[in-house]
Amino acid sequence: MSLPVAILAGGLATRLRPMTEKIPKALIEIQGKPFLAHQLRLLRRGGIQKVVICAWYRGELIREFAGDGKKFGLKISYSFDGERPLGTGGAIRKALPLLEENFFVLYGDSYLPCDYKAIETAFVLSKKDALMTVFHNRDMGDRSNVQYSGGRILAYNKQQRTPLMEYIDYGLGVFRAEVWEPYAIEHPFDLADVYQKLLTGGHLAGYEVPERFFEIGSLSGMKELEEHLKKPEKS
Repeated sequence: MSLPVAILAGGLATRLRPMTEKIPKALIEIQGKPFLAHQLRLLRRGGIQKVVICAWYRGELIREFAGDGKKFGLKISYSFDGERPLGTGGAIRKALPLLEENFFVLYGDSYLPCDYKAIETAFVLSKKDALMTVFHNRDMGDRSNVQYSGGRILAYNKQQRTPLMEYIDYGLGVFRAEVWEPYAIEHPFDLADVYQKLLTGGHLAGYEVPERFFEIGSLSGMKELEEHLKKPEKS
């Protein structure tokens, strides 16, 4: 049985205004359908059965669209930040009661055609508290932020990048729930800080994904995903 997936879909997406003035980024149309529909169907094909959507900005629209997930062959539940955004870390902490002992975390603007079962297996075999997937992008598209060698993450930093960082955080992680329990509920914090703490403590495994990632955080990213989805055999 596959692990559940927490989707981080609470951002304001200010870079995509005016498209996101009335709808959340997850509902931007790609190939005539809301992005979330493509993302959920991809997860189902990857063997995922349960999804928890962490929402804030216009989150009710996301729930109205996806509902309980039956039309996607999934079981979907929702965790709302509340009056203020909790950040990528705080949102996961609040959603913890809806998740299981181990779970995936996926960025809400990422379309990741990878082997989810292989990643889950790698996490279990690692015996670590968490796993970060990485892609060897060499600064193509987004800037690299991970130093990875010999199956190990040696450095990760979104702000202070070095020439040795040829990899990038792919956008999918796996965590033990106990990692999040020490953090205060309703307190904003960032997922990147959690990764950094785990890496420093020697508790973070790494897994290189060969398939490129797609994202809708930029107009160019949307165009690339549109082109990808036109190829049925790879969608």
